[in-house]
Amino acid sequence: MGDFKIAVLGAGVVGLTTTLELKKEFRNASIELIADGFYDGTTSFAAAGLFHVIGDKVAETEDIAKKWVYDSYFHWDNMKSSVEASAAGVKKISGYIFASEDPTYVRDIHLEKLSHIHRPVTDEELAMCPGKWKYGCYFDTLLTDPSRYLNWALNKAKSDGVKIQQKKVKAFSDLGNEYNVIVNCTGLGGRVLCCDRKVFPIRGQVAKVEAPWIDNFMFGDFETYIIPGFDSITLGGCRQYMSYSREVSKYDYLSIKERCENLVPSLKNAKFISHRVGLRPHREPIRLEKEYLNIEGKGMKIVHNYGHGGYGVTLAPGTALNAVELVKEVLIEKSSKL
Repeated sequence: MGDFKIAVLGAGVVGLTTTLELKKEFRNASIELIADGFYDGTTSFAAAGLFHVIGDKVAETEDIAKKWVYDSYFHWDNMKSSVEASAAGVKKISGYIFASEDPTYVRDIHLEKLSHIHRPVTDEELAMCPGKWKYGCYFDTLLTDPSRYLNWALNKAKSDGVKIQQKKVKAFSDLGNEYNVIVNCTGLGGRVLCCDRKVFPIRGQVAKVEAPWIDNFMFGDFETYIIPGFDSITLGGCRQYMSYSREVSKYDYLSIKERCENLVPSLKNAKFISHRVGLRPHREPIRLEKEYLNIEGKGMKIVHNYGHGGYGVTLAPGTALNAVELVKEVLIEKSSKL
């Protein structure tokens, strides 16, 4: 398509992945990435990055959700097999998920079809972790480590000619009328920027530790998980609805530490590295749609792509590809739409 000017708001995994997909599709376009925070200033930085979708209504329909999941899986799987895999922080990983009460907790209806290995655990495996486990599943999946991916994606965007601007956008009118389309990937920022009360924070806290003997991920009840990344192990977690606190809670840490060590006792020997706190931008469903605004007498075309909750890393490629298609649509639609 022609020479357009596009602004992407937000530099988390969703914003960066959308930027790269836009640049791939619109090679001659002038694309600008605008955000008030980068790298550790994003919610994505605190994510463990395991590809796993369970429980939430991510899309308006199951067909749309399935397309996002499949597109995302194949994107990460292709990257895992590329020369960029280590730099981008993408790898294959396998592990266990256990439940003591609810058998649906161990199911991921999408990964059951996508994973190369996906099976119920044996009685011996069910007994290998302390606890009264009744249900379990062993499967392989993909992991994208945000500590690596955020830097890799930002550097790739720069090398592709994307302009980077650090700026807090409080209203769409702040952007003037210089862009043909604005792509809104602001996550929780959409609550204020779009007056969208459907998006709200779910606070999460994790601990990073050194435990190189841990190869498999482990999930248990009560938001308990142990996920090996490239440079550390992520211990989690918690889900605190409508909490805006970005401060580390020693009580959450003690709870996480106890639950993870109960699941895998050898973690008592792990070396603590750091805490991370993030506010998941939860919305049901994710907002991925076009909007036409008239601001101060001027028309503005916007594509929204936010509200991924705890699935930002997992679903970023699928929703990015969908957002690119919507950008194509708004660029060829007549101004009368405005």
